[in-house]
Amino acid sequence: MAAKRTTDETDSAARSPGSNEHLAGEHDLWERFARDHDPVIREELVRRNMAFAKRLALRYRGASESFDDLLQVANLGLLNAVDRFDPDRGIPFTAFASPTILGELKRHFRDRVWTVRVPRGLHDRMAEVDKAITELTKQLQRSPSVGEIAERLGLEETDVLEVLEANHNRRPLSLDRPPGGEDSDEAPPSEWIGDEDERFELVEGRIALDAALPYLEERERIVLRLRFVEDMTQSQIAEQIGHSQMHVSRILRRALSRIRERIEEERGLEGSD
Repeated sequence: MAAKRTTDETDSAARSPGSNEHLAGEHDLWERFARDHDPVIREELVRRNMAFAKRLALRYRGASESFDDLLQVANLGLLNAVDRFDPDRGIPFTAFASPTILGELKRHFRDRVWTVRVPRGLHDRMAEVDKAITELTKQLQRSPSVGEIAERLGLEETDVLEVLEANHNRRPLSLDRPPGGEDSDEAPPSEWIGDEDERFELVEGRIALDAALPYLEERERIVLRLRFVEDMTQSQIAEQIGHSQMHVSRILRRALSRIRERIEEERGLEGSD
């Protein structure tokens, strides 16, 4: 039993960072990870940088996605950055990881969240404008104007405005959402726009008809389709199937009679329930 406990403790230690990793300097950890690719050191490096990934995910808080989902995507980008980082290049890890994490977040919105697809060229400009806004905000210590963004990217102001408008309208609002917000007492647009579908009352009949059709003979189903779907006359149907117009008329009457009987039978069964 003691031997088993010792083995379990050894396995646990191999899975989790120990005091050496917790106390080690980050530069030392990066060098050891680059050399050995130790999963324990990888876990410690990820743990140390999770707060940084969270700060990047917070940039997108307030979008339609839950923050927990965004944080998961940011952490995935962090893992990818840890695996690809080379400490010998002489740049800080956060500078290397930031584009990777933000890229994961943007791909998440592009592939899973946006309900309005935009042309690829416009989508690429959106990424450029987003980057320019971030850089200019740091440089100017305020939000940049449309003209300043256009000058930075070498674009026309109308192109920048198009990007900003597309970014604003990338997810349409639900018709069930009140105009004044979720807490508003106003009726949602779905209650005061649009017209009542006059064919709605036909739905029940169509369902009953679909249930009755399997009880018809193949020839009866063909004649019904030609008459009511293809909108052919009885004479045209007769020519199509090689029978007289009078015979087609009898087939139609018989088929319709069977359908009525089947529908009445179904309604009788429902009434008995």
